[in-house]
Amino acid sequence: MEVLQIVGLALVAAVLLILIRQQRPELGLLLSLACGALIFLLVLDQIGSVVRLLEELATAARVDRLYLTTLLKIVGVSYLAEFGAQVCRDAGEQAIASRVEMAGKVLIVVLAMPIAVAVLEAITGLLP
Repeated sequence: MEVLQIVGLALVAAVLLILIRQQRPELGLLLSLACGALIFLLVLDQIGSVVRLLEELATAARVDRLYLTTLLKIVGVSYLAEFGAQVCRDAGEQAIASRVEMAGKVLIVVLAMPIAVAVLEAITGLLP
């Protein structure tokens, strides 16, 4: 089970971080980044499976590819912003973490605008 690998990796990294941060805090941040990247690599296959399934469903439902692409970009931005904010928090930079989260939210709104416009156009097209 992959979840056991991920949890095991996280526990080992957490123990190492506790030990390393006492002596070399800068190495602790690097270990935290490496652990996060490794966990991402472990779930990359599952992410690909989900994307392929969503593409098949969108094709079967005859949904415009723009909507699926936009949805996947929004999910990607949210995950990356959260990861970046957590790394900043690990480094003790709360203010920067908050700015990363805010930037992620702004980018999500920007990415969602074409969908919002399409929905509004569809609604106004139904009105007399």
